[in-house]
Amino acid sequence: MPVQDFQCSITISVPAQEIFDKLSRVSEWWAKDFQGSARKPGDAFTVRSGKTFMDFRVVEIVPDTRIVWQVTDCNLSWIDNKTEWKGTSVIWEISSPNGSTTLKMTHRGLVPGIECYASCEQGWNYYVMKSLLQFLAEGKGLPDSFRRY
Repeated sequence: MPVQDFQCSITISVPAQEIFDKLSRVSEWWAKDFQGSARKPGDAFTVRSGKTFMDFRVVEIVPDTRIVWQVTDCNLSWIDNKTEWKGTSVIWEISSPNGSTTLKMTHRGLVPGIECYASCEQGWNYYVMKSLLQFLAEGKGLPDSFRRY
């Protein structure tokens, strides 16, 4: 059976360029405690929530089409394997079929069977399909509002 990386997607009537721009505004849809920049290849940023943090490097950008963030370090404070995300990638793919725009997110390396899968799946579903979607549609996301416990 092939490995199944976590994926989710949203479709909205917002131009690809706007989605591309708003993805880099991480503090407005994911975590208010955001340091660094997520705008161009080589940029590095950190997302924090209490003792939990994830360090990312932007490793690929194809304007209005694709963004790849590589996790360079992390401390997932609520699980035993605190560095479980290290070496994984978050891949954003934007396409515009039929007049609307689809944003697909794949977290390569976040697979069923690893310790954080269930809680990370819930978190990503919330932040992409609720907070980011609301940010794209209404201009105001819900950063730091998901609670895993």
